[in-house]
Amino acid sequence: MEPTATLYQRLGGEHGVKNLLVAFYGKVLADPELKPFFIRTSMDKLLRMQEEFFGTALEGPHTNTGRRLKDAHAGLGITPVHFHRFTQHLLATLHEVGVEKDDLHDVVRRVQALRNDIIT
Repeated sequence: MEPTATLYQRLGGEHGVKNLLVAFYGKVLADPELKPFFIRTSMDKLLRMQEEFFGTALEGPHTNTGRRLKDAHAGLGITPVHFHRFTQHLLATLHEVGVEKDDLHDVVRRVQALRNDIIT
């Protein structure tokens, strides 16, 4: 019996997650409500951090070596409205790249579970 593929593997592994993040952050950075949070952030650094974060959150081969989410988002003024917009862009991106419905909901559920560490 073959082991069940992880969510990370079902999303296409490293290549699939990287492509997903590029498309997702394209939407986030085009959103006038969210773009200001990333003005001083290098896209290369952001994508590396997010590849690690999503790789960890989705059962990939990564270990999150960055700051705790709560510390990284402290004082940024992220509201529930910002978080909702962010997750809506994620949902749209997952849908656009053809992620299966159950996997799509699993990704969003995992991100939603971190809500209290992100909203400041």
